[in-house]
Amino acid sequence: MALCAASLAYAAEPVFYDARQYEITGSVVKDAENPWNRLPVELKDTLRGELYDLGCNTAGMSVRFSSNTTSIRVKWKSVLKRRMNHMTPTGIRGLDLYMLQDDNTWTFVSSVRPNVNSKNSNYSVVNGMLPKEREYMMYLPLYDGVDSLYIGVDSAASIAAPKVNLPVCEKPIVMYGTSILQGGCATRAGMAHTNILQRELNREVINLGFSGNARLDMPIAELMGAIDAGLYVIDVLPNNTTENLKKNIEPFYRTLRAANPAVPVLLIESPMFPIYRFCPDVEKALREKNQVLKDFYDKLIAEGVTDVYYMTAEEIMGDDVEGTVDNYHFTDKAFRYFADQMLPLIEKYSLK
Repeated sequence: MALCAASLAYAAEPVFYDARQYEITGSVVKDAENPWNRLPVELKDTLRGELYDLGCNTAGMSVRFSSNTTSIRVKWKSVLKRRMNHMTPTGIRGLDLYMLQDDNTWTFVSSVRPNVNSKNSNYSVVNGMLPKEREYMMYLPLYDGVDSLYIGVDSAASIAAPKVNLPVCEKPIVMYGTSILQGGCATRAGMAHTNILQRELNREVINLGFSGNARLDMPIAELMGAIDAGLYVIDVLPNNTTENLKKNIEPFYRTLRAANPAVPVLLIESPMFPIYRFCPDVEKALREKNQVLKDFYDKLIAEGVTDVYYMTAEEIMGDDVEGTVDNYHFTDKAFRYFADQMLPLIEKYSLK
């Protein structure tokens, strides 16, 4: 009878808990009441409005918690109810649940699928597990924000902050870039390359990807410089004209290094997007921007800088011409390849 009573308790309607009370990673914002932004509210009047609004998307953020529940349900309210014609709802507005294994690697449990017709979503993620203590990481939406988020577990189960310090949050990898870095167009949140890298490294990655708006704004350099990071990654070329790059890459870099000179920097060229094969003007623009970045890197090396590193276009996509959904934004396959190429560089060059 006791066993039956316990089973019924675990099978009952879930009890929901506010996710704000657990560990939220992937953001520089430390606001217990409203932790769902990537940019501090103090920058609202400093940044371009479009850029600040993109900071309200939760790309790269995750909630870490532990529980012995047999089932998990999630209910949340999105900020925008955004739809796009080249990216899945699970990537735009969905969440992704991962579980920590005994060898301290992460394994995928399930995507948390949004209600496409409403800002309010309520989704049963997994059922029927054995009642065992487990560590979870749930990635938040890439191209929408979170207004509220609740995690539902069995009424007889416990849920608490993580008991294991993974991913390690000290000396995070801070990555600044474009819509690709924000996660466009991963089919689900866990497949953005920043999130893949976080799992592979077991180290916090802060995603400062701003779709169409990584234009080397100096307040972003100052924000990055205030973070006690292990590595800064600058991956902004697709959002910049050659002229803007020539004008702003050096002051952006100098501002960043003045704020935190001990942290290494990785500069990344623009991918050679597949459309360049048919459009000479596109090829010319891509090669010009990559050359500007290479010239700047060579200048730094000539100055004797020893902690700045470089990743070429060839290393990003290889010879894959089917790694995008629209000639520009990555598929899961391309994100996986990009992460695999970047992983040894981060492991080699970042501060521990």
